[in-house]
Parts: sequence; C-alpha cells; structure tokens
Amino acid sequence: MRALRDVCAVLGAVIVVLTSISVLRTLIVPRASIGRLGRIVDRTVDAGFQLATKRVKSYEERDTILAAQAAVYLVALLAGWLAAYLIGYALLLWPSTHHIGYAFRECGSSMFTLGFVAPTGGGASAIDVVAAASGLFVIAAQIGYLPTLYGAFNRRETEVTLLGSRAGAPPWGPELLARTKYGIWGDRDDLPALYMDWERWAADLAESHSNYPILMRFRSPQPLSSWLVGLLAVMDSAALLMAVSPSRERLEPRLCLRMGFTALRQLARSVGIPTEDDPDPDGDLLLTFEEFEMGVQRLLDVGFDTERTAAEAWPHFRGWRVNYEPLAYALAAKTDAVPALWSGPRRWAHEPIPPVRPPNRAPTATPRPSAPASPSG
Repeated sequence: MRALRDVCAVLGAVIVVLTSISVLRTLIVPRASIGRLGRIVDRTVDAGFQLATKRVKSYEERDTILAAQAAVYLVALLAGWLAAYLIGYALLLWPSTHHIGYAFRECGSSMFTLGFVAPTGGGASAIDVVAAASGLFVIAAQIGYLPTLYGAFNRRETEVTLLGSRAGAPPWGPELLARTKYGIWGDRDDLPALYMDWERWAADLAESHSNYPILMRFRSPQPLSSWLVGLLAVMDSAALLMAVSPSRERLEPRLCLRMGFTALRQLARSVGIPTEDDPDPDGDLLLTFEEFEMGVQRLLDVGFDTERTAAEAWPHFRGWRVNYEPLAYALAAKTDAVPALWSGPRRWAHEPIPPVRPPNRAPTATPRPSAPASPSG
C-alpha cells in the first residue's frame, strides 16, 4: 500500500505540473494554441451545445443558445483547472494522511482557503500552502483574463457593426460593392479606405484571436452579424473588384486580402485546422460558378462598372479565393457562424440567408395638407 501511495504521489506531482503549464500558457504566456486540456473542454462544451441545438430550426433561436457557449467554456475551463489541482495535490498528500478521502478533504480546505482541516505534518503543511496559492492564483488570473478578452471583443465588433450598412446583414461581398452605387454620393470611391481599415482590423484579429482562441466563440450581439462572415465578405469584395474591374486594381485591396488570409491561417492553426501555405491558384472551389455568376449579376443590376464578364472574371476571382475559402469555411462550420451567402456549409441543415436590404423610401414631392387648427376655448 505504501508503494501505491508513493506512485500516486508522483502522478499527483505530474498532474500539478501539467496543469500549471496549461494555466500559464492560457492566461499568462500568449501562445497560438489552447493546449490539450483546453481542447478537451472546448470539444466537451461544443458537443453539449450541439446537442442542445440539435432540434432548433430557427437560426435566431440557435444563435441565442450558442451565445452562452464562450461563457460556459471559460467556467468549465476554470473548473477543469481547479479539479486537476485538487486531484494532483490530494495525491501528493495521500502518503502523509494515509487516507485518500482525508487527503481530498485537506486539499479542498487549503485550495479554497476554508481552513477547516489542519495539516498532518511539515511536508503536508508545505503542500497545503502551495495548494492554497495555486487556487487563489488560478481564480485571480482568470478574473484578470476577462478584461483582455472583452477589450479585443469590443475592438472587433466596432468594424463588424459598421459593415452592416455597407454589406448588409448578413454581409456578402457582392452586396458591399453594389451598395457603393447607392445614395447621394454616387460613384465616390471610398473602397481603398475601407480596405485599409480592414487590413489593420485583420492584423489585430490575427494577434488577439490566435493568442486567445476562445474569442472565436464570442458571437456578435446581433444574430445576423459575424466577425468571420464580415471578414469573408470584405475579402470577397476585394477579390471580386479586381476580377471584374482590373483597371480599379490598387494596392489596398491586395494588402487587405493578404492580411485577411494570413489571419485566417493563424486562427486555423491555433485550433488545429490544417492549413496550406501555397495553394494552387487553379484549384477547385466549393463556391460554384453559378453562385459567382449570381454575385456578378447583383453588380450589373445596380449599374456597377464591370470590364469582364462573369466567365472572364471567374479564373481571376478563383485564384484569390483559393487562398482563404477552405480556412473560412472550416472556421465558419466550427464556430457555427451565420449561414450567409458564399460562406460554406454548416453542421446543421440550413439555407443561406441573403443580406437584408432596407427599403428604398423617399418623401413625396407634394406636401401633405396640414390638419385644421383646433378651435380655441
């Protein structure tokens, strides 16, 4: 029995060390990986939410349920760390307490600073002190972790919200280009400024969301908005612009595309999705030519200046999209993003949701007659 307790004590030390590494990698040292424990918790929580939404038909209802997934993951991850520490320190205490139940009781008393169990010796006292420090550190670090997450979330959602009036809800690349023909500004070309903003936005996304992958699970406040679908729409609009109007090709859309698919590669690697650094520009797409032709027709319907037909523009568009389509589709399926046009399949049966367009309403030229004044008393 003594030998068993000693082996378990060594196992407990290993559990404590591995748990400490997981905590440090997740909360203290930013890394483009969520670690083994984080992956286990993420898959478990994700499976639970998939089960909870299995029979939900409406996307809005599904989005309402999935909005809690990130919060549940954070709580479950904290509980996982505390449970691992509890098991590890209890196994370390077992040789000195000679009873596994008392070891767990003493460890719990120390970790949560309850103090209702006294240590049984000098070695046990040292373990109790370290256990207490570990419990306090993990909880305090998790609390301090939240402002970083919500700061990155707020920066991300500002541009996503602004995109709604440009590209519809949910966003769609051709819709973004088509809406440049609307309004009193006529054909004013402010797209270069937009692509510059989204290039910087994608760089911030790559840094924050690869270091803290749980941010990918944080959903936008509005059901039809999505950071991922928004980025995909902006990239599609840039690729489509250069494909159908080569004379308008500029540096800004190229840099936006480059930063966009670089960001998607970093995010994919952080959650274990395979990536390809140099895809074949003539490779196949899941997006069909018929879907692409529908997007080009949207531009023609509003009088957008095009210099190539859909058939002529298709190889050029495909050469750009092959760099980011597999990554965007995989991340969209993994995060259950809103099923927008050109955004790929999801893990549930759905029909793509076209962008909602506001009605084009204007006041009448003839003034309405005013109501008669009420007689004075």
